[in-house]
Amino acid sequence: MGLFSKKSSGSRTNSVSSENLGKTGRKGSQTSVASSSMKSPIQRSSEGSTSPLPSIPQVDLPAAPDPGLDPSGYLRSIQAVRERSRFVLEAALKNQLTNFIVDMNKFTDVAEYVVSIIKRDFAPDYQSIPPHGRRQHFDVGNVPRIDTMMESWGNQVDNTERTRRLLDLFLVSVLLDAGAGTKWQYKSNSNGKIYRRSEGLAVASLEMFRQGIFSSNPGQKDQLTVEMLAQGLQVSEQNPIDGLEGRSSLLMKLGGALDNQEFFGVDSRPGNMLDYLLQHPTTELHGVNPVIPIPTLWNLLMDGLAPIWPQSRTQFDGISLGDAWPCSSMPPAPGWERIVAFHKLTQWLTYSLLVPMKELMAIQFVGEELLTGLPEYRNGGLLIDTGLLTLRPQQTERGINKYHENSMKAGQPNMEVVPMFTPDDDVIVEWRAVTIGFLDLLLEEVNKMLGLSGKDSLSLAQMLEAGTWKGGRELAEVSRPNTKEPPIMILSDGTVF
Repeated sequence: MGLFSKKSSGSRTNSVSSENLGKTGRKGSQTSVASSSMKSPIQRSSEGSTSPLPSIPQVDLPAAPDPGLDPSGYLRSIQAVRERSRFVLEAALKNQLTNFIVDMNKFTDVAEYVVSIIKRDFAPDYQSIPPHGRRQHFDVGNVPRIDTMMESWGNQVDNTERTRRLLDLFLVSVLLDAGAGTKWQYKSNSNGKIYRRSEGLAVASLEMFRQGIFSSNPGQKDQLTVEMLAQGLQVSEQNPIDGLEGRSSLLMKLGGALDNQEFFGVDSRPGNMLDYLLQHPTTELHGVNPVIPIPTLWNLLMDGLAPIWPQSRTQFDGISLGDAWPCSSMPPAPGWERIVAFHKLTQWLTYSLLVPMKELMAIQFVGEELLTGLPEYRNGGLLIDTGLLTLRPQQTERGINKYHENSMKAGQPNMEVVPMFTPDDDVIVEWRAVTIGFLDLLLEEVNKMLGLSGKDSLSLAQMLEAGTWKGGRELAEVSRPNTKEPPIMILSDGTVF
């Protein structure tokens, strides 16, 4: 089993309006153990019962920090993501965005397209849609790689340890899962097939994990380096990947972050977050099932992984805010009030880590409705390729010039020209913020079109998985068949997207 490398043990529609905001009918995913596709070869006991989970009890969720007293703490909270982006959505519904023209006549078209994708792949069994997460990417090509790996562990490995190992894997795989670019591909060592993009990175990370490349045992493998990661990802001049140095930096800094024994135990292991969560004062027992508030997991990830993020990110009062940026569409105000928080990779981690803890440990999480749609280029690209959003001419020209400038560099794309910007550009920040808001509105409209309500309605995580993320990717493949890139390209350093 692979873990992580450390430097040393000593270092440590039209019908949509602003009145609809806050009435989106979001439903937290309530995946039951019985519906799990993660089939453990051992008999489940009380730590992983195969009976359906009971209804989630009412639990008071921890409040976000008061922004008047602790603005940095507030902007790092999960609550801030939706609350801050709502200001940008309100501007969008009035067609008052700085960088985009909004055509609400296209909103119904977007919803109908998303519904068509969901019906095509899942009708009529919509409850079989898995929640959005890293889990599905490992099984690309209908190869049950995770189940096969778990079977190889044998009956002597109980569900608690299985969960720890999957948390080890999922965490590093998500940190590697930034956009790979148009040219990178990965040839699987197990079957010789070629995989690209998120699925390619998933297969690559799984194979490196099984080889022990991320081991925390200094006697097992050498310290992780950029060169080792490049070799593991099969990167070369002919097979370049975007943001290699950024990805490598995240993983190398992770070694130091894992020295936080409160979160990750004495052996500095991501999987030990399971023990931290089970023992946390906010965790309750509902029958035999642990019940954990989402903010408890969120705070663990935000605080525990804070050392890995680039220090060049937005800061307030000397505190790095992570994936949070000033946005021109926010109401005029001094200081922190113009900052929009996203924390995309932390949300992607949260969605992904929930799956093994639910399926193997029968843990129930309360407050999943706090999580938002992921503000990334597939969900956001869907809104542009369907005509709901159109980049304003002045910004288009600026972005095209940036694309041409970048295309002069070796290995960079030079066909199917689209506007290009850096992650901190106001175009990208506004695009991401409005994407969060429109995904909330789409969830309500999609459920209405599918005729689903109450406990049968899709959760946001299910719509992301079966509709918007997949639909955004498919539209990109049709609209730009050579590169399959989104309608706006982002100069990624491998630490945001």
